[in-house]
Amino acid sequence: MIMADWELRPATAADLEPLAAMRAVVMRPDLERLGRYDPVYVRQRLRDAYQPEHTWIVEVAGEFAGSVALRPAADGTRWLEHFYLAESAQGRGIGGAILRELLAGCDRDGVDVRLNVLTGSPARRLYERHGFVAESEDEVDVFMLRRASS
Repeated sequence: MIMADWELRPATAADLEPLAAMRAVVMRPDLERLGRYDPVYVRQRLRDAYQPEHTWIVEVAGEFAGSVALRPAADGTRWLEHFYLAESAQGRGIGGAILRELLAGCDRDGVDVRLNVLTGSPARRLYERHGFVAESEDEVDVFMLRRASS
């Protein structure tokens, strides 16, 4: 595994459209497999949910390479959302490193983390390696939870 030079920076409103375009590319294979790909809706769904105050942009060697959000929920947990990496940044240990960093902060705060991943997505294995377990699933999504470790 090659560890790349990456960093997280706070997201801004200007990041929305590049992020929506990346989401459409990254999610397309899984959404097509599930018969749910719509090139307009896949972008609009991110636009409707985007909260830059809870989002970070992933940069690899100074270039835009993805995003991740950690949104506080009413029940005291946090939702891990909008975790996208450009294909060029995948398989290099970056996703795991980002998860380790974010989850370490949640552990320090004693906060559980929830997420949903598309059914059949290879990303599910990454989340399971980091302690997430499936709570429920339907034909489209698997809802997962990771309890804070002490």
